[in-house]
Amino acid sequence: MTMTTRTTPIRVLVAKPGLDGHDRGAKVIARALRDAGMEVIYTGLRQTPEMIVNAALQEDVDCVGLSILSGAHNAIVPRVTSMLKERGASDILVVLGGTIPHQDIDFLKAQGVAAIFGPGTSLDATVKFIRENVKPRGLVIA
Repeated sequence: MTMTTRTTPIRVLVAKPGLDGHDRGAKVIARALRDAGMEVIYTGLRQTPEMIVNAALQEDVDCVGLSILSGAHNAIVPRVTSMLKERGASDILVVLGGTIPHQDIDFLKAQGVAAIFGPGTSLDATVKFIRENVKPRGLVIA
């Protein structure tokens, strides 16, 4: 039986796009991912889609986590996912957290969002999803 083992920690970029000024949730998620052994890059507040994609590529991340509370998700998320595709980085897992209305979920998933974590989602569920869904990189076949 062949077993693969990841040799590098999962790298996650946590970003707060748009004009939303509330980042407590993003900081809690960033800390939980770090505590789970992931490397986390937090971009801070008021990031543009271009800034987020550039940081994701520069930091060579496995996952981009967007935290949006402002209601601008239907404009911002498609821009981020399309820019990742344009830049040859469609293998980066994109997840979204925040207050996302149920009726927007199908649209966002069609844009390339792998999962949407709303209020009340456990930190363990978020960590588990990222671990199970990042694309394999830096693997050793044993």
